Amino acid sequence: MNESIEKIKLTQFTHGYGCGCKIAPAVLDVMLKSNHAAIDHPGLLVGNSTRDDAAVLDLGNGKALISTTDFFMPIVDDPFDFGKIAAVNAISDVYAMGGTPNMAIAILGWPIEKLAPEIAAQVLAGGRAACAEAGIPLAGGHSIDSPEPIFGLAVNGMIEIKNLKTNSGAKEGDLLFITKSLGVGIITTAAKKGIVDEKDLQLAVKSMSSLNKIGAALAELEGVHALTDVTGFGIFGHLLEMLEGSGLSAELDFSKIPLITNLDNYLAAYCIPAITYRNWNSYSHQLSEVGVNTLHLGCDPQTSGGLLVAVDPKEKDQYIAVMQQHGYPEFTQIPIGVFVPREEKYIRVMNGEN
Repeated sequence: MNESIEKIKLTQFTHGYGCGCKIAPAVLDVMLKSNHAAIDHPGLLVGNSTRDDAAVLDLGNGKALISTTDFFMPIVDDPFDFGKIAAVNAISDVYAMGGTPNMAIAILGWPIEKLAPEIAAQVLAGGRAACAEAGIPLAGGHSIDSPEPIFGLAVNGMIEIKNLKTNSGAKEGDLLFITKSLGVGIITTAAKKGIVDEKDLQLAVKSMSSLNKIGAALAELEGVHALTDVTGFGIFGHLLEMLEGSGLSAELDFSKIPLITNLDNYLAAYCIPAITYRNWNSYSHQLSEVGVNTLHLGCDPQTSGGLLVAVDPKEKDQYIAVMQQHGYPEFTQIPIGVFVPREEKYIRVMNGEN
């Protein structure tokens, strides 16, 4: 890479960052409303009705096709890292259904008058690296000249229907687990402000670049009742989607939720992504009262975040054994909440920070 490319900071060319680009839930609700009756397709197992992570089509042989797409503007300045994170984030939707990805195609928007094509090549290289780690080809794609850089993937995957996991399958008494620490939105906002410690930023990049492959292994466990990934709506927003689909509420022990190190320093410096408050305004009426820090952490947009997993308490040991077998850290084996009968508020937050 030549010197001029090395000096480029991709985030200077965007108005939003990573999954923080997502449209807030309340605005999305308005967009998705329609007076037209939905077309009933007998083979469609999962569509828009439960706000799940991907669409699923019955292939008629006990297997199903999973299809998803995800793209966003740069979350980090390094083009290779941006490409890899965006690709990992898109592939995650297949794992969040319990499936195994089998092919991807790229989505690229590039401001050709502002950024050299060699930089876009580095973004694509990052995307190919993520696909290689997932064991799938990046088999093509589409590109346009756009005002801001955009990258992502459309991804297909496969699953045995008996192993399909949706975000709406949780049952009363299930334990809630999470597979990645929270805080990448806060860390990357600190990077935009130029005050991030490089070690903290690299921890966030490592987290965002890590595939959620564990979803395919968890799907084989009967005791895993529901899966979803945590992205732009924060842990509160994506847990709410699980609860709305399952007709349940949850007690969330915020003291058990894993956080990236040194977040207190960045919270004190008010490194808060813009979408944090858009998230809060969209769904705060569904939560019990929380303190300011808990609001900032619970609504923090997670680019390429971890999985939320609903586990039958009788099958907890099987879940823990799988996590240990795949080398996941201890925090992934500690429940952060429990699903309870429907209450006035969907989420009752306990042990949150002021």
